[in-house]
Amino acid sequence: MYWFFVMSDTRLTMIGIALIFAGFLIFGIFGQKYHTFTIQAQEFGDCYDFSEDGKQTKIDCNIVLQNQILFFGFVIGLIGLGIFFLVRGVRGRWDQDVKPEDAVGPGSSFPS
Repeated sequence: MYWFFVMSDTRLTMIGIALIFAGFLIFGIFGQKYHTFTIQAQEFGDCYDFSEDGKQTKIDCNIVLQNQILFFGFVIGLIGLGIFFLVRGVRGRWDQDVKPEDAVGPGSSFPS
């Protein structure tokens, strides 16, 4: 856990952006199937899984909706973790750890 406190701010920001992107990507790719089951459950009360060859199989809507909640919980957790890393990286100590002899600019000891 020590690595978390000494990691650079740029890395934390990049990890946060990657986790947020991955969360939206997973939601976009795998979320469509749960959308169709939600519509079936609300409109008809029965859920059917349609296979590639056109056969329909009746499935329990409660189990599908529980899986949907778990899936959305995972995606929200991934996006939330990404936001945490992003905020931690942005609020980090970007320029506060610069040694006075390494500073560049007006009033620095660096010869110009």
